[in-house]
Amino acid sequence: MSSPQYPYAPQAPPPAYGLPPQSNSNMKTALAAGAIVASLAFNGFLMFQLHDLKTATAKNQEIIQNEIDTIKENSTAMTATSRKHMEDLREELDNKSRQFNQAASQAKKEALTYADEQAKKLEAEQQKSSQQLSSSISDVKQAADSANAKVADVNNDVAGVKTDLTATKNDLSQTKSSLQRVAGDLGMTSGLVATNGKEIEELKRRGERDIVEFSLKKQKNMQKVSDISLRLDKTDPKKNKFTVVLVADDKTVEKKDRNINEPLQFYVSKSLYEVVVNTVSKDQITGYLSKPKYQNR
Repeated sequence: MSSPQYPYAPQAPPPAYGLPPQSNSNMKTALAAGAIVASLAFNGFLMFQLHDLKTATAKNQEIIQNEIDTIKENSTAMTATSRKHMEDLREELDNKSRQFNQAASQAKKEALTYADEQAKKLEAEQQKSSQQLSSSISDVKQAADSANAKVADVNNDVAGVKTDLTATKNDLSQTKSSLQRVAGDLGMTSGLVATNGKEIEELKRRGERDIVEFSLKKQKNMQKVSDISLRLDKTDPKKNKFTVVLVADDKTVEKKDRNINEPLQFYVSKSLYEVVVNTVSKDQITGYLSKPKYQNR
């Protein structure tokens, strides 16, 4: 149901105080138009500002989006690089671990092999040492037995040496008693005369005079005996006689047809020398020269 319609007659506004009615109407219209124009201009400025703001915002969003994309790309690249680096590190670690395990296994194997070899060597050396020790003990026993046998032999030798020493003493006593003082061909008796090798050694041992042994063969040249010279001219083994020529102190003397064990006497620098011949054989004699230890000057 509709409400009842009442006729309404618009009434004119009351006139402004002090102004005519028509002037007030124009003023209002101008003000309204100015307000509208100002509003349109402000709206246009706002629209322009809004457009710039939208443009700047869009540009900033684009920049931000680009930066975000760049960051994402960089992050993706860094992540891929880091992942690749991690994978490389893991692979290297796995390789090192495998190599270490292989090296450790090889080292363990070599150590066990070396230990076995050393044990075998040690066992072989122990066996060898045992064999050498047994051999050494056997050698020592044999050496001890041999030494005991040698000691027994030495004891026998000592007994024999004692016997020989006794015999030597007896011989020496006999030799001492056999040594005689014999006058020489100059009629002088200077000392004991030896007739064999033992008696000559006894004379040397006594040291009363210098004894020089010699052996002369028949020849033309003189032979040097100590500080004199001798030459054998003739021998007669059957009669034990001989003839010699001697040179001493620049003097030549012939001792003709002399007997064995006869002192042939002559002087050298006022000192009496003696030549004694003990054996005579065909074209050869042996004997000794006896001279003072210190010559008279």
